[in-house]
Order: sequence, then structure tokens, then C-alpha cells
Amino acid sequence: MPLIPIDWLSQHVETPADLTPAQLAKDLVKVGLEEEEIHPGPVQGPVVVGKVLTREAKEQSNGKVINYCRVDVGAHNDAPGEGKEPSELPSRGIICGAHNFDAGDYVVVSLPGAVLPGGFAIAARKTYGHTSDGMICSAAELGIPGDASGIIVLASSDAEAQEAGLPAVGENVLGYLGVPGETLEINITPDRGYCFSMRGVAREYHHSTGAAFTDPGLPENLPQALPETDNSRAFPIELDDSAPIHGVPGCRRYVERIVRGVDPTAPSPKWMAQRLTEAGMRPISLAVDATNYVMLDLGQPMHAYDLDKLVAPIVVRRAVGGERLVTLDGVDRELDPEDLLITDSQSGHGERIIGLAGVMGGASTEITEHTENVLVEAGVFEPVTISRTARRHRLPSEASKRFERGVDPAIAAVAVQRVVDILVEYGGGVADEVMGDFGEVALLEPARFPVSEVARLLGIEVPVGRVRAILEDIGCTVKDISDDPVAGQDPARAVFSVTPPTWRSDLEGPAHYVEEVARLVGYDEIPSKVPTAPAGTGLTGPQRQRRDFSRALAESGWVQVLSYPFVAQATFDAEGLEDSDPRRVAIRLKNPLQDEKPLLRTSILDSLLDVAALNVRRGNPTVAIFETGHVVRPEGITPAEIPSAGARPSEEQIAALHAAIPHQPHHVAGVACGQVTLEQAGFTPVVWDWRDAIEAAKQVVEVTARPSVRAAKHAPWHPGRCAEILVGETVVGYAGELAPAVCKAFDLPRGSVAFEVNTDGLYAASPREPMEVEPVLTNPAAKEDLAFVVDDSVVAQDVAEVIAQAGGEALETVRIFDVYTGDQIPEGKKSLAFALSFRADHTLKADEVAGLRKKITKAATKKFGAELRA
Repeated sequence: MPLIPIDWLSQHVETPADLTPAQLAKDLVKVGLEEEEIHPGPVQGPVVVGKVLTREAKEQSNGKVINYCRVDVGAHNDAPGEGKEPSELPSRGIICGAHNFDAGDYVVVSLPGAVLPGGFAIAARKTYGHTSDGMICSAAELGIPGDASGIIVLASSDAEAQEAGLPAVGENVLGYLGVPGETLEINITPDRGYCFSMRGVAREYHHSTGAAFTDPGLPENLPQALPETDNSRAFPIELDDSAPIHGVPGCRRYVERIVRGVDPTAPSPKWMAQRLTEAGMRPISLAVDATNYVMLDLGQPMHAYDLDKLVAPIVVRRAVGGERLVTLDGVDRELDPEDLLITDSQSGHGERIIGLAGVMGGASTEITEHTENVLVEAGVFEPVTISRTARRHRLPSEASKRFERGVDPAIAAVAVQRVVDILVEYGGGVADEVMGDFGEVALLEPARFPVSEVARLLGIEVPVGRVRAILEDIGCTVKDISDDPVAGQDPARAVFSVTPPTWRSDLEGPAHYVEEVARLVGYDEIPSKVPTAPAGTGLTGPQRQRRDFSRALAESGWVQVLSYPFVAQATFDAEGLEDSDPRRVAIRLKNPLQDEKPLLRTSILDSLLDVAALNVRRGNPTVAIFETGHVVRPEGITPAEIPSAGARPSEEQIAALHAAIPHQPHHVAGVACGQVTLEQAGFTPVVWDWRDAIEAAKQVVEVTARPSVRAAKHAPWHPGRCAEILVGETVVGYAGELAPAVCKAFDLPRGSVAFEVNTDGLYAASPREPMEVEPVLTNPAAKEDLAFVVDDSVVAQDVAEVIAQAGGEALETVRIFDVYTGDQIPEGKKSLAFALSFRADHTLKADEVAGLRKKITKAATKKFGAELRA
């Protein structure tokens, strides 16, 4: 994200003298540029101009000579009566070990409270028999280039100080020295690429505050006119893109100019090096610094080549399979046919690769300490190509950041001229008379913009004149194409034809222009209105169902969690799924967040078991968690090609795309282990068991239907303690105790329980008519206990269902309370004891209860060969 030095910004837009990064952030956020961070300068606190009044050399016992100085620091001088070191003149006493200064010199003084680079804090301290109330600084101590053998002498007399333009004694000197202060870093959204430049940010500051803005990107604002364009006399360039992406050529414009006789030893001017440092870039050499500086200023990335290493012509083309390039970072890279290259003809026509277009140059033609003749180029490259190349080679650069968001195609010539001017002025070079400008860039197309869209989309009325002024202020060309002059003044009838500026390729239609109006009118001016919900709508059936069962589980003590839906192949092995289990068929992600978990889960338990294990490892004594979400079941899908974005897909293509989308049912699952509640005095803690999991699954189903339960074998549950949950004859879920091997694989306590219900399947299987609510009967219940002797293989739930069916409407509840095998029961048999409760709209008589008892016994005997145990 770009750093915004205020002094640099002030070159293009008027700013208050006391503008701070914090205030700048407040101004920019009004137009949508958010603050990322305010970076402190390398030097903090008071560092001021001081004038040495006296210097007294004192030799110490160890032979070292130090200077005790009285230094005038203006408003920071010791107040009378403070008594640190009495002096007739207002000043501060400072100890200094350097000897390259004398009384009358102007020096740099860091006062107590200042913090120098490296975290060196300045404070008043007693040393060498005096109180040193500050420090006279050297260049090294401030972290700036310069002679470190002595302190900085700014001037040796009042006249010299005035001639040098020194700040007054006691005033801040960091800006004068070029030491960066606080710098604002802003966040740029993908559609605002033009703000990757001081030019763009200055324009936005103008929009926010109304401050006067001078566009540095206009040719008329150059110190001198652009030179003549003559491609026949310029360095030869060929644009050869035989494989454009989506029909758009990789390079639309290529501007170049030559500067000869540049002094290779010429340093970058101090002001430019300072601004580059403030913007987060390291100064390198004059030629490289000039291209970087203009890029940061105007937003146009450029490159400087050593002209003597080039062989004409330069060819801009796509890579050929097998080609390689050593980039400026020293990495040998294998190129992709989609990469756009800059080549020259050292080994034949367009053979030698000298750069990855828009990303990074090659090592063979880089600027060195011997370069005297420089070719400066600025290309306009297609954003998708540059973005893919930078990501493919994992080579993000300042250039690629700008190209992939789109640069202003009209500014290339101005940017090149700015670099040429710097090389001529500070490097002593001589520019060729002509400029090469190859290719062409079409202007953006105008769009029809009914002004009524502002009121429709924003809910506020903005006068036609203000809408036009806003659009023109952001650089658009606006023509009134209303039916008549009267309509042109009515927001409901006025229509504009709007052509966006060259740097705003993101503006494509009315909605974009409305967004600009909203941004510059001010989002705080748009009222917040809650829309009225239309009658007859609301939550869908599945939405109500999901909210209801989530609430029911939470009220029962289960805690809802959210896990990542990514799992490893080993998860299916840990769950004990058979090789033929369809749940093993999973979608593999091409770019997973974690390489070890590349698959999309096919069951909520795939990821929920890991969450439960994490809770156990972290010492949670009462684990009972559930999650709702989608799972991915890809069986039956057929791959389909992604259609081009250039036109609407055909019906056949759409059908193929639908066939390639995997089934994604909604599920709910839960895992519980350990104690239900913590231990308390006088209370035996209850632990979770398989019945709790079945009850939780039934709670989910009972939101919309009446469930039934029967024994089942289904991984990852214990084969003998697993139940399938049914609605009618449709299996909608499973619940019970997890298999011991699964508990071990996931580091869960033995006996952990779980459930999972397909809620989409549940909703499809549920009756659509409302469930009938049974009346509340106030007559007393009649209770009976029945014990049946049945074969060991008989499932208790099956017996309970037969009892419920035989008992009819009078049977209120049936509950198994004992399972017995022993001496009184034949081998291969067991006793199942049930507690029954009968209730009717009248008090049941003994013979009625006896009749029901007899009917139930007869049904159990017929179905299971059960014998009533006395």
C-alpha cells in the first residue's frame, strides 16, 4: 500500500502548513481512501536548531577532552530559576565530545524526550561534572548520510544561516535535514489503481477538501513542451502479440526516449532521495531513482536500459515454451507462453529476453555504475497479462501492482519526459531530439447516464448542476443529451453522455457514476432507511427449520461452533469408512489453504471431530458441540469447460455447468464426550452416552416431523450402539456412540457420542401439512409395568414400537427401564421391562387397562414370540 509524504503531496495540491498524517487520513477517508497505518519517523521528539554560545574545553583524568557548551535553543531554553547550570544567557548546558565546531556555530540539538534511530532516548543526565541537558548530533546519530567523524555544523555565522535558509533557533530541523517524519499509509481498493500515485491521491484530497489541484500529468504543466514524435528516427520498437488474451493485445502503447552522456557517478538529488525514502523505496542510482520517483509521482511504471547493451529493434512479444530469463533479482525463471516479454536482437530478430513486461527487467541490460547512455521506456500493458505473470512467478513488484490495476494510458509520454528532464539536469545528459511513441490507445467509450439514477440508487435528490460538476471534477467529459433545455435542468429527466477520463477505466456505466456522486457528495449525506418488508414473505421453510433445531439444541446444552470445511484423506481412514463408501469421494481444491487438507468435507463430522478433539486437548471438561452447514457430495458430476466471458453462455453450456456442480446438502451434526455438567458436592455427575446422541438427533427431526429409530451399522459409529433416524421409511440421519477405534484416532475419550442429520433430506421427507398438537388431558394416568422375555437378538426399540402401536391412542408413554439376563432367564434370552402410562379423556377403569395390557401382550407374542414374565 502506498505511503504518502505530506511535503510531496503538497507539490500537487494546496495543503495547510500544519497538516498532519492523522488529519490527512481523516480527509482521505471521506472519499473512500482508508488509513492503513501511520508510520512514525526514524527520529521522534524535539530535534531543533541550536546556536553555540560558549564552548569550554575540559580535560578529564583519563586524558579525554570534552566540551561543556551553552547552546541557545530558543523557546526550549532553561527557564530562569530552574538552576540546572546557572548562566547569564538563556540557553541549555550540553556536553559534547566532538571538536569540529566553535562558539557562534549553528548545530543540530536533540532535546530530552527525543528518540533517535535505534531507540536511543535522549534525557538530561549528570556526566563529567555537569548536567548535559540534550545532545549535539552528528549525521550518523540521526540516520542520515554524511560525515560521521563530527557533529553537523549547519552554519558558522548569522549571515551564513540566513543565506542557507535555516529554520530559526529552537525550531524543528528534521525537515530541513531531510529526515522523514510521520508518514500515512493508505489502503487502495482494486478499482482505484490511479491512487497508487501522488497525482491520484492529490486529486482525491482536492475532492475531499476543495483545495486547489494542479495535475502534473498534463503536458502543459511540464517545464518544457514534449519533443517531436518521430518513430523513424527513434530507437526501433516492434509490438508483436500473436496470442492476445480475450482479443486484447498485451502492449497497447510503448514510449521511449534516449539520453546520452549521463554522468554515471552523479548522485540523485537530495530532495529526490529523501522522498523515495519517505515513500518506502531505497535510493539506488540517478537513472533508477528517476524512474522510481516518476512512477510514484504519476503512477506510470518505467524502466531504464543501458543503451549500449541493446541491439535494435526492441520487440514486445509473448514467450515461447522453454524460454528462460534471469531477472534483476538474480533468479533464473522458466517462462510461460502467456508471459509478455521485452526482447532485443542481440542473437537475431527479437531473440534475447531483456525483461518481463510490466513486472521486472532482466539482468543483461540493467543500469550499472558504468552506464552513460540510457534508454527510458514506458509501456501500457494489459492488466490481466501482468497480473497472471506476477502471480505465476511469485514476483510482485511496484510496477506490477500498478499495471494489474490499470495505468493511465495517456500519461506515458509525460512520464518519460519527466525522467529525461531529471537525467539532463542532474546527470548532465543530452536528450535525443525525438521521442518514439509506438502503438495507440483508444479513448474510453461514452456512456448514457440518466441523472434520475442518482435518486433511484441513492435515495437523495442532487441538483443537475452539482451532478455535472462532480463528474467534470473527477475528469469526465459531460455532454447534455436531454430532449430539451428544460429537461436538462430536471433531475428526473436530464440525461448526460459521460466519457470517463483515461485514468478511470473502472467507470463503465450509470451505476459507477452514481457511486462517484455518492462519494463526493458524502456518504454521511445519504439517509439510512430500513425498507418495508413486503407482505406475505419471510423465512423459507428450510430457514425456519434450521433456526428452530439450532435453538432446540442450544437450549439442551449443546454449543454451536463453526469449523473450516477442509479435510485430509486421512480423515476418512480415521473414521473407519470402507473403500466403497461414497463419502470417500471428495472434491480436491486446486489452491487449498493448507496443503495437508485439500479436500472438501463430505460430512460435518469430518471437521467437527477435530474441533471436539481440540476442546479435549485444551482441557474443556464438558464438550458438547454442534455445527450446521453444507457438505459436498460430488458423485455423479461431469466436468465442464469454463465458457468465455466475452458472451453469454448457451443453454447447453449452462446445463453442462449445472451438471458439473456437486450436490451440497445441508447437514447438522454434534459430538459430545465427558461429563454433562461439572462435579458438585452431593451430586453424582452425569456423563454423555449413546442415548443422548439419539435424543439430540430426534430433537432435530421433531422440529418438522415424527421420527422413528432403529438399529444400524454405519461408520464412524460403534456397530452395536448406532441407530438410524427415520421419517417414514426415509433415513435422514445416524446417532449413537463412536467406535473405539475412531475415538482413539481422534484422541477423544472412549464412549464419545455423535449424531448427524441430513436436514435437506429431512425437509424433503417431512409432511407439508402442519403437525397436529395433541390435547392436554387432565384425567389421572394409569400405569403398568410389563416385562417380556425375548430372544437376545431382539432390539428393545422394535419391541417398544410394537407396544406403542398396540396401545393405540390411550398409550401416553412407553419407557424401557430394565434389561435382565441371569439365572431366571433361559440361555439365549433376555428380559425387557417397560413402564407404560395410559391416559384418556375419562378416568380409565381396571377392565379397560386390562384389555390394553392383553392386547399389547398378544401383539408382542405374535411379533417376537415374547413371553410375559411374572
